[in-house]
Amino acid sequence: MARRAPLANTEYQRALLADNPGIPDFEEQLKSCGLFPLKPAALEIFQVNIGYMCNQLCAHCHVDAGPDRTEMMTRQTMEQCLRALQHADVTTLDITGGAPEMHPDFRWFVSRAAETGVKEIMLRSNLTIIVANKKYNDLPGFFAANRVRVISSLPYFQRDRTDRQRGEGVFDKSIEALALLNAQGYGMPGKSLVLDLVYNPAGAFLPGPQAALEKEFRARLLDPYGIHFTRLLALTNLPISRFLEYLVATDNLDDYMQLLVSSFNPTAVHGVMCRNTVSVAWDGSLYDCDFNQMLRLRPEMCAGHVAGFDAVAWNQRTIALARHCFGCTAGAGSSCQGSTS
Repeated sequence: MARRAPLANTEYQRALLADNPGIPDFEEQLKSCGLFPLKPAALEIFQVNIGYMCNQLCAHCHVDAGPDRTEMMTRQTMEQCLRALQHADVTTLDITGGAPEMHPDFRWFVSRAAETGVKEIMLRSNLTIIVANKKYNDLPGFFAANRVRVISSLPYFQRDRTDRQRGEGVFDKSIEALALLNAQGYGMPGKSLVLDLVYNPAGAFLPGPQAALEKEFRARLLDPYGIHFTRLLALTNLPISRFLEYLVATDNLDDYMQLLVSSFNPTAVHGVMCRNTVSVAWDGSLYDCDFNQMLRLRPEMCAGHVAGFDAVAWNQRTIALARHCFGCTAGAGSSCQGSTS
């Protein structure tokens, strides 16, 4: 967006993904295996993106987040989210960004959400924000006090590979932040505070088996860094925003899309996030998932804003589908909760 690149335009992104005669439509793929129409499942996750501002500029970010992004959820919209949360029978509030912690009302939102009685408050953190400024250093204690499940981005257990993807110095800052979380009991054996790590590939390939990656991450972070975590979530990069730009710049877009299609896994379809999630944008608009939000693909047959959210109507909507959806159904599948099969 700052460079005024064509791919900052969501219509341009959608047109680029649609303009490939060698790739089938996702709906046709579902029809071929008897899985169309894709029906919503019971709503479990209320995902709220409270703003696109971030202290990092990650190379593959599908949100195109960064320090210069000014889009932030108003407190009024946050209050509307909390009201919707109270009336929806969901198990999890999933707070994301950007770096959600940079929002001036972040702590207020978490504290109020805890009062609603939602079973789980989940935060997606880039880790480095915790040590970026003294005003964030006490966040691990705040997370622990509110029993927040922390999902932390760490692309790899090696410094050079992580820094190439997320920026110079990110790995060392991430290890420092993980140590602070461990000190609060997060991810520690025998403790209940959950600290999950997120792995996503650095290039145009699918993640390896999640269980094997978790075993390797656990060994490589324990020695020499002494870092513990609860589990690893392996995510597939979807061809959106900066990762889409990377694919175009490296002449990998066609090959990557072919890889996603050839790796289509019907079993993974049942666990895709659009079936059990509502994704609320910073302006309160509603989407099936975080990826549809970034492409501004709106679902049909439901209210368009969180102020009018109706869980019953949401479960009767038509899910918006397009070719990027192949990313969630390739290989072992991919969702905000990791592999789906």
